[in-house]
Amino acid sequence: MSSDVFQARSYGAREIGFGRKPGIVVVDYQLAFTDKRFPLGGAPLIERGVQNTARLLEAARRANVPVASCYTAYLNERTMPHWKVGAVREQFLFDHPGSAMEPRIHDAKYDMVVCKPGPSIFFQTPVVPYLVKEGVDTVIVTGCVTSGCIRASTIDAFQWGFRPIVPEDCVGDHEEGPHRDNLRDISRRYADISTADQCIAWIDDWRKRNA
Repeated sequence: MSSDVFQARSYGAREIGFGRKPGIVVVDYQLAFTDKRFPLGGAPLIERGVQNTARLLEAARRANVPVASCYTAYLNERTMPHWKVGAVREQFLFDHPGSAMEPRIHDAKYDMVVCKPGPSIFFQTPVVPYLVKEGVDTVIVTGCVTSGCIRASTIDAFQWGFRPIVPEDCVGDHEEGPHRDNLRDISRRYADISTADQCIAWIDDWRKRNA
């Protein structure tokens, strides 16, 4: 089905919009994805996402916006789900250097950090109660990869009743095709697609209104 057919069938008929208070989730910006030394690392779209997320987080922390970050790691292969990705099975371990958070976006004194066991930052983690306690109704989703953990986290944000906003230039994938395809698909159903600059402008305005 083409995009025109989806539109004719009422997909994407309305925007979700920003709500009362933002929160940001940062999904899997760990060295395994951001450092080209590792098999899954060094993709240009992911590097772009890191750089733009760093700008977004600077504005968010300045405005005292809640930030929840995650990484994926396991004790050993026995404790993993049935991942089909070889690099995950071999290297996503607690004692592996790829499990370290990307230092350009991580603030250990500010961010809530969780280790997630599956694709979504919300699955079997305390991120939902944290955001609820903080009064968040709008979740800005950043991180990688778009076709996997970003899609899963966005759908979970939607299912938990948040307003999901995905800044296109703050998320990344290994190839542009899956990146674009999955953003287009979630924008038809679950989330608004935005940009880092648009989210920063809204956060700055929100900070001024709530000063």
